[in-house]
Amino acid sequence: MAAAAAAEEESKATTRLKLLIDTKGKRVLYAEAGKEFADFLFQILSLPLATIVSLLRKRDTFGSLTNLYESMENLNNSYMQYYGTKDSILKLVPAVNVPLLCIGNNISKCSVGSSFASKDRNATCSRCKNKLSLCCSYKEMRTAGSIGKDMVTYMVMDDLTVTPLSTMSSIALLRKHHINQFSDQLEEKIVDIGMDEALKLLNATLRTKKVLTDVFLESSC
Repeated sequence: MAAAAAAEEESKATTRLKLLIDTKGKRVLYAEAGKEFADFLFQILSLPLATIVSLLRKRDTFGSLTNLYESMENLNNSYMQYYGTKDSILKLVPAVNVPLLCIGNNISKCSVGSSFASKDRNATCSRCKNKLSLCCSYKEMRTAGSIGKDMVTYMVMDDLTVTPLSTMSSIALLRKHHINQFSDQLEEKIVDIGMDEALKLLNATLRTKKVLTDVFLESSC
């Protein structure tokens, strides 16, 4: 019961963004983001390919990757050289939790020192072939895997370029797009980011350089 309640609480976790929108150009110029969202973006880089496919395959397809994933998923273990090989590939999770995507389950890690981790406690390490034994929670991994500093506001561009936010950088961006900072074509919008929005962002990251615009403007049209 406690584990289920913790998982439900994690799944409802949100963070907040302030978008600056060019209403004339119908695009998001940038978002003001705190540490948690910056961590989420940077830690996407730690996601194994199989994890990305498993997260997004019900929403979309990635050429033949979905077929490849499902082929291994359906293949009997008797065809594997080592028992647990399937899990070591399909159920591999990053050693550092990705905020907003990993939902409060306990995981097992390699006790020998490898970064391999899995949701399956019976899985074996893909490197040393030993059974996983060191368990911890995603919440603990989140703390250990923190990237951005607290009390810092980040500027996240439409193409996910991330820099510290400053008055000079925001003015420079407006000048680049030939927009006066007092123009009435600028609009601010506050959005909450939960797991559903995080999955949309992950999907858009793989497909476009207009990530924020595609997720927060075009989807609402």
